[in-house]
Amino acid sequence: MAEINTTSGNRRDGKRRSIKKSTRVDMTPMVDLGFLLITFFMLTTTMAQPRNLQLLMPREDGEPMKLGESKALTVILGPNNQVAWYEGTDANPEIRRSSFANKNGIRDIVINKKAAVMEKYHSNELMVLIKADKGASYKNLVDIMDEMLINKIDRYAVTDITPQETAWFNK
Repeated sequence: MAEINTTSGNRRDGKRRSIKKSTRVDMTPMVDLGFLLITFFMLTTTMAQPRNLQLLMPREDGEPMKLGESKALTVILGPNNQVAWYEGTDANPEIRRSSFANKNGIRDIVINKKAAVMEKYHSNELMVLIKADKGASYKNLVDIMDEMLINKIDRYAVTDITPQETAWFNK
């Protein structure tokens, strides 16, 4: 509690001096109240609910999922920051080269393909298959996955590169 100490006026040489009062505030109850409030709010608040990541697993019978030709985009990562891509899942596709540049790079290709799929199917059904060559760097894989997040691509998968695709890429 707060207390006020008063002392009687001192006289010296017949002159009366002003009376000085000392005040002291006891902060113990305030600290107790602060800790009680912190404890109360910690115990009564709701914690963040855990969110599950939806993971699509392959079919149990081993048969691959069917993917529409116009909904697929395959990105192949190679050594020395090289990027190649092709549309669809053709047996002999036209492999095109690109880069991670901000203009005319892989981002523009993904944006354009997403827009084409949205226009045709009126939903975000683009599926991007990411395949990395043995010489590709981990940084490039992270960069392409960042592109998927930036462009809000809902469906993408990191898959193994086939020997045929390796041969196409190294032409």
